[in-house]
This record gives sequence, structure tokens and C-alpha cells, in this order.
Amino acid sequence: VPSNSPVGAQFPFSGIDDRENWPIVFYNRTCQCQGNFTGYNCGECMYGYTGPNCTVRRTMIRKDIFKITTAEKDKFLAYLNLAKRTISPDYVIATGTYEQMNNGSNPMFADINVYDLFVWLHYYASRDAFLEDGSVWANIDFAHEAPGFLPWHRFFLLLWEREIQKVTGDENFTIP
Repeated sequence: VPSNSPVGAQFPFSGIDDRENWPIVFYNRTCQCQGNFTGYNCGECMYGYTGPNCTVRRTMIRKDIFKITTAEKDKFLAYLNLAKRTISPDYVIATGTYEQMNNGSNPMFADINVYDLFVWLHYYASRDAFLEDGSVWANIDFAHEAPGFLPWHRFFLLLWEREIQKVTGDENFTIP
């Protein structure tokens, strides 16, 4: 359930930038996962779980990037290249603001490859804020200058790792 708490003083505008009400500005319903299930359709196990009922604990080991072997580095780069060439089967990106979409009556979405999806997500979270008069407010960066910096980036990297695992079929892949 999205929070209805007022935004802090660092964002003196309201009802302008579509990120204020993310994701309900684009979606009017979502799944509420039960147990250890997660994902946009609750069809995946939460991080740290595996098995048909997502009840088996799983520990993933991430290696120091300065200590990986040449073969591990080559595999990592090959996986990134594969993600760059693979269209996401689960996600699309918005190619316009909610206002440009005429309050949703003119959908503007496009397919995107798995790698660029995460480039777009990071851009979307940290881009300048759009204002009512069509100008931008460049003095705010929701991804880097807010209390959510650490948890947002941790979830971002876990989701990226999961998508690389799905593209490659390598459930043991971890980001170095």
C-alpha cells in the first residue's frame, strides 16, 4: 500500500512529478505476495529462498571483484553482453510522462533489453523533477540525495542480479 505521508520540506511541490505517486500513477492494482514469494506476479522466491514453495534457505556468496579469476570476469562480461541483447520478457519502460500520456489515455511504453532496463530505472529515479510550467527542478536527486539511498540501491542491485540470473539460466550468478 503506497504511503500517503506528506513529502518532506526538501520537495516543496506536490502533484507534479510522476515519481511522487510511483507506482500508482501508472498502475491501479498490484499483487500482494504471500509467504516467501515475490516478483511482479508473485511467481518468484524472495531473495535468499529457493524451492517449489520458496521455503529452502539459500546463501549466495558475492566475490570481491579484485579477486575474481579471468574466467569469472569473462563470464560476467558475457552475461552483461547477453543482457544487452535480450529483450525483457517482463518489463517495459515509459517513454513519456504521465501528463504526456494524457493521464493514461495515451499509453507510451516500449520494450527494452534487460541491461538497459536498469540504466533506465536508475535514470528515472535520479532525473530532474518536472514542474507544472514545463521547466525542470534540477536541485533534487531522489536516488542519491534522500534517506532511501542505501535501501533503494540495494534492492536495485538485487533485482538486477535476479534478472541476469533469469536471462542466463545461471541461478548461482552473483554480482561481484
